[in-house]
Amino acid sequence: MLLDNLALFVKIVETGSLSAAAREAGLSPATVSERLVGLEAHYGAALLTRTTRAISLTDEGRLVLDGARRLLAEADELEGRIRLGTRSVSGPIRLSSPQDLGRSRIWPIVDRFLAENPDVSVELDLNDSIVDLVGSGLDFAIRYGALADSSLRARHLGENRRIVCAAPEYLERMGVPEHPGDLARHDCISLRYGGNIERTWPFRIDGRLQRVMVRGRRVANDGWLVRHWCLAGHGLCLKSNWDVEADLAAGRLVEVLGEYSAGRTALQIVYPPAKVQPRRVRALIDMIAAELSPPQAI
Repeated sequence: MLLDNLALFVKIVETGSLSAAAREAGLSPATVSERLVGLEAHYGAALLTRTTRAISLTDEGRLVLDGARRLLAEADELEGRIRLGTRSVSGPIRLSSPQDLGRSRIWPIVDRFLAENPDVSVELDLNDSIVDLVGSGLDFAIRYGALADSSLRARHLGENRRIVCAAPEYLERMGVPEHPGDLARHDCISLRYGGNIERTWPFRIDGRLQRVMVRGRRVANDGWLVRHWCLAGHGLCLKSNWDVEADLAAGRLVEVLGEYSAGRTALQIVYPPAKVQPRRVRALIDMIAAELSPPQAI
């Protein structure tokens, strides 16, 4: 509203009268007078000296006129940049992704996107915690699991199985667990989400979903480190199949307790409920969705 009143003030000065400004703005003279009074009350000073024949600027009015013209010019420039961003693939994009998925799947997509769109810049936040999209200024995030924040919008990418796995050398040394209850005698590497440590792992036992308490000497808030500890033979870990599929295929990791798998976890892109997303953001979301959505989902 302040910018609108400043624009009206500039119009009054440029047209030379309140009535002329009212005609150009499509307002009544009384409304223009009322808004001028409001602007003067805002600044605590008279901006115009009015007579029956003319108006003239006070010293304070000259300062406000100069500042108003700069502010209005900057506002027009900002609007132009934003509108350009909605029509062309240019400008900055900020997104967040889980650590391992970001390293294995997302950054290669971002690299291809940047190669195809030289006027775009990307900031990729690799974070296994749930980040505040609005507070962090993120355009979108890629997340596993159910959408906790109902104010966000989501684009479903498919579902992904979580598996328990270990390095062959660990299984040779400690034995292969045959039942989730066997985990009590194993070193299990846990992931920390914010203030919560994933000490219970889900399994389907006798047709029911059950959570089994696990223990271990290693905890990390970085999924990449959890995977590398597992690869080094330090214990079992619970990982997204997407994160370890190359390790499984190469024999670096071995899946265990597959018959007790607790099912699949949703993968989705979440973003603030803005009315319009810049074209650059929509384009990157579309590229990520094309890469990760079924039939490629595992």
